[in-house]
Amino acid sequence: MTPSSKPHPEPDGIHALPPRERMTPCAIKRRDLYARKPGAPFLHREFWLMSVTMDRWQREDGLDPNANLQELFQLDPPGHLVLSGLGWCESAFLPAFEVKQIEDRGEREVIQDTAGRHVLVFKGRREGFMPDYLDHPVKDLHTWNEQVKWRLNPDTPGRFDGLETQMKNAVEAAGCGLMICQQLVGGYMYLRSLIGPEGLLYAVYDQPGLIHDCMDAWLKLADAVIARHQQYVTLDEFFMAEDICYNHGLLISPDMMREFLFPYYRELISRVRTRQLDPSRHLYIQVDTDGLADPAIPVYREIGLDVMCPFEVASGSDVVKLGRQWPELAMSGGIDKRVLARGPAAIDRMVEGILPVMRRRGGYTPTVDHGVPPETPLANYLHYRRRCVELGG
Repeated sequence: MTPSSKPHPEPDGIHALPPRERMTPCAIKRRDLYARKPGAPFLHREFWLMSVTMDRWQREDGLDPNANLQELFQLDPPGHLVLSGLGWCESAFLPAFEVKQIEDRGEREVIQDTAGRHVLVFKGRREGFMPDYLDHPVKDLHTWNEQVKWRLNPDTPGRFDGLETQMKNAVEAAGCGLMICQQLVGGYMYLRSLIGPEGLLYAVYDQPGLIHDCMDAWLKLADAVIARHQQYVTLDEFFMAEDICYNHGLLISPDMMREFLFPYYRELISRVRTRQLDPSRHLYIQVDTDGLADPAIPVYREIGLDVMCPFEVASGSDVVKLGRQWPELAMSGGIDKRVLARGPAAIDRMVEGILPVMRRRGGYTPTVDHGVPPETPLANYLHYRRRCVELGG
């Protein structure tokens, strides 16, 4: 058979993309976002509607607890399907650590969470504030091997429970053009949850072998889970929760990232690309980090960064400025959560300074730069959402 006579792959969303007329409207919006199509309508979505905010709106602002929020807030379906199994803010431990009280401190308590950390929290409340992380499970190779490493074994019974149902849904979503997104905890977020942000900075100097062994376990689990997923679908996106920045930039140096994170990222991404059922498909690399993300962008570009979120304004990130500096970067976020509490006039000034510019640029979707805070009245949030639709199509 000559090359010109080879049959074309089936446009089933797995071996080849379906034509646009077979894609759902939200899938088209999301693909246009990632392709950075100038002038394309925004994909209307939100980063996070916290339960503490929803409780306030129901209690004080009369929000019907049975309301259709997608319709009320004029949000689109997401345009993608998320594949799970690799954690997000913590590792995919199996089994997870037992959640239990360590100490009663009156209005607050120290608990052990599912990641084995000792955390100071308000009793009966887990959102809307920053808890104090008092201790982490990994101190050295002994604690790593005894308490943690075995929880990341890809072959643990139950690791793939529910796989057939998850992949049946993924195959159907791919056929409609939805982007298939593999989410996972990023290497820095993973190490931080194991060792703690301060302990990690000491460990990279004092115990580099421990860090590499932790990352080797991260790689082996991620590769095993993703390989199973790739037996069924082609991935469109590789999305890491990283949170590697704070209010002045990176929490570890670029050299540390290149030594302790990037070899494992490159190896995993290379394996994922090699296994794609549609070898022509671009695999978008997205990183989620709070804080001042600006100095992280050129570093992550070294491993193929395509997409980033949520661009925290309080830390100094400016999506309009960054959008000009990095025209090849797709972006979401950059809407200052603090402004939502200030009323319609302040909201108008903010969105009118961001949304028209970013729509002309393409490759942007407006979302609040983290959770919508409970200080935001429902009427203000509804006004913000109306303006997003007016300015974003």
